[in-house]
Amino acid sequence: MAIDDDLFPSAPVRKPGTHELGADLSLLSETELEERIAQLLAEAERLKAALEKKRASRAAAENFFKR
Repeated sequence: MAIDDDLFPSAPVRKPGTHELGADLSLLSETELEERIAQLLAEAERLKAALEKKRASRAAAENFFKR
């Protein structure tokens, strides 16, 4: 008896939507790699902006509480 493809469709290979550090990159196309790079660069900029905001807040608090 043959397996019915309608009952048991072959599952497509799913690629993660977000980047995981150390993940296997061999399944990604050039375009997907370029998209990941762009996403990671944008995330790095977002992190830098958050860090600068926290540093500015800390500096303001230190200046306020200086004697």
